[in-house]
Amino acid sequence: MMTLTRWNPWQEMETVRRQMDQLFGEMTATREADWTPAIELSSNDTEYTLRAQLPGIDANDLDIQVGRKAVAIAGEHKYENKIEENGFFRSEFRYGKFQRVIPLPTEVQNDQVKADFKDGILTLTLPRLQAVKPSVVKVNLTGAVPQETLEAAEEPKTEDAWQ
Repeated sequence: MMTLTRWNPWQEMETVRRQMDQLFGEMTATREADWTPAIELSSNDTEYTLRAQLPGIDANDLDIQVGRKAVAIAGEHKYENKIEENGFFRSEFRYGKFQRVIPLPTEVQNDQVKADFKDGILTLTLPRLQAVKPSVVKVNLTGAVPQETLEAAEEPKTEDAWQ
């Protein structure tokens, strides 16, 4: 036996409204989160150069943090409230917050970073962390060799033998 129910158009409309809200909410969240600045990372023997495209963003709206192994760039492209005289406005610009973390191939001296921001291009110069080359260390065996002998001893001519 089949039960008949009375059709309620308002309930149908409410269901459609909730589905549309969910759809547009997902699209908005995806659109805001899908933009990150394009970057270029190059290097030479002493430093890395990181360039990021940040068009239309004010330097005051950027937060740049440099660790030894990564660079984090965050910021916000603020919405400009524009009203056209004829009442029509169309924009494909992306507004909102963004964040990008760029891992670095090797460690850098993060306290020696130089930054430049010109024409929407952020340029970071990141000096590479120079590995400390091991030096030869003489070991004093107590009672085995007098101290004066150790101080007068010469270091080996090549470090390659010690590495």
